[in-house]
Amino acid sequence: MENGEQAERKIIVPLDVPDEESAIALVEQLPQVVWWKVGLELFTSTGPKILKVLKSRQKRIFLDLKFHDIPNTVAGASRSAASYGVDLLTIHATCGSNALKAAREAAQEGAAQAGVKPPKLIAITLLTSISARQLAFDLKIPLELPEYALEMALLAQEAGLDGAVCSPQEVAQLRQTCGDDFLLVCPGVRPTWADKGDQKRSLTPAQAIIAGADYLVIGRPITTATEPELAWKRISEELTTVA
Repeated sequence: MENGEQAERKIIVPLDVPDEESAIALVEQLPQVVWWKVGLELFTSTGPKILKVLKSRQKRIFLDLKFHDIPNTVAGASRSAASYGVDLLTIHATCGSNALKAAREAAQEGAAQAGVKPPKLIAITLLTSISARQLAFDLKIPLELPEYALEMALLAQEAGLDGAVCSPQEVAQLRQTCGDDFLLVCPGVRPTWADKGDQKRSLTPAQAIIAGADYLVIGRPITTATEPELAWKRISEELTTVA
């Protein structure tokens, strides 16, 4: 695989659109994109139909529903989600170890029953829109933000999950502590030429990969660009130097 192709496969583009028609239009506008993220807005609108559309086009799917519930409920949801043959699936680490283990086991069962490869189960450490101040004053967490993100990642790893979602600013410490086999997915990545939006803890794509990220979730810098295909190409080229 050439560097350019390797770089492209590290970028996940979110389908943060309200309906199936808009999603298909974006997929067709960016045919080179391999990985697409389906989140709460689109999945609530279309249900699993959009997953079937993406699978039919040989796309890889990050189903980012961030399950957060009691063990029995997250197990049922993970079992169902795994049956669709998605590649990555998210659950909040703050569900606790029992729920994380139940989700992992159920995802394996759901995939086996459907005859598909099980998804990699990825824990949410802390939403990238949350600042250190909000962690302390809104959520009343007494730990420093990097330490809290690390503790959540370690909880997930101990429960047998495949990886974690973290901001680029935590990725180096998580990579060092959790090892090379733990997948790290970074949203909140912003090229120097893009608006940061509501991301509080950001790095450039190249910086995030150098720090140890496996996948980068990059949305608005691509999808809201005047020419999304050019923005995609520009980011891919920036990554070829480090991929």
